[in-house]
Amino acid sequence: MMSSFTSMTKKELTQLTDVADCCKRAELSALVRMNGALHLKERKMTLEFHTENPAIARHVFSLFKYLYHVQPEVLVRKKVRLRKNNVYFIRISSRTKEILSDLAILKGERLERVVGISPEMIQKKCCKRAYLRGAFLAGGSVNHPDSASYHLEIVSTYHDHSESLRNLMNFFHLHAKIIERKKGYVVYMKEGDKIGEFLNIVGAHPSLLRFEDVRIMKDMRNSVNRLVNCETANLNKTIQAAARQIANIKLIDEKIGLDQLPSRLREVAETRLKFPEVSLAELGQLLPNGKVSKSAINHRLRKLDEMANQLRKTE
Repeated sequence: MMSSFTSMTKKELTQLTDVADCCKRAELSALVRMNGALHLKERKMTLEFHTENPAIARHVFSLFKYLYHVQPEVLVRKKVRLRKNNVYFIRISSRTKEILSDLAILKGERLERVVGISPEMIQKKCCKRAYLRGAFLAGGSVNHPDSASYHLEIVSTYHDHSESLRNLMNFFHLHAKIIERKKGYVVYMKEGDKIGEFLNIVGAHPSLLRFEDVRIMKDMRNSVNRLVNCETANLNKTIQAAARQIANIKLIDEKIGLDQLPSRLREVAETRLKFPEVSLAELGQLLPNGKVSKSAINHRLRKLDEMANQLRKTE
């Protein structure tokens, strides 16, 4: 369930239309930064982007072709270990240095790695959203909203890049946090409201609607369960209290007789024996000599409890 919801969300994000060129560039920058690799052979630099998601592979192919007018090479391989999923490679063999520089991944003549996210890449708010969209496509996952807990994460190799991602997410007040794992650093969120906001920010509106629909139903079920549990607990308390009261009244009747009690205590005792299942409030409405408040009934029953306890002590 979790992977299918992530896959649906990512497929939606690859099909967005009417995206500005600056946003396409920011999105591709995140994708290549996180899932790209450089290869040097015979002084020739080749850039390879890899993914197991065919929709993302098509999307990246289109972005390269549109933004840089290159003809990427597409390769498909089976995973070495599992031999189950395909891995798609988008290979760029021309204008590699120019593209990596324009995407603010490498800089200068010596092609040094840009630390974090280049401010130039995310100057506009729309580009900030686009960069987060690319980061999610490259290394993100989100639990199905019907899971036991809410969780969205983006995995990145470098700590500085993960910190920049966290800061970028928190620019939108998403309360993102960061944790280290064996394969890199994870920027994550665990609040359902904030995950919904993230889906809205990156443009996954159909997934957002599904997420909120399931979340509302889940919250309603939880609320109903809490109410049922509360009512059950209250009912159990009422039953246990009534059983104790009846046992005490029977003891008093056996030892001294209910007719020896003051009239107010006697009418409560006799009415409780007739109606063992009712609550204190209901019991007060059933007294033969008029209605009595719940607190007054509780006071009289406590008197009967004390009397029964005293009788037990004298046995």
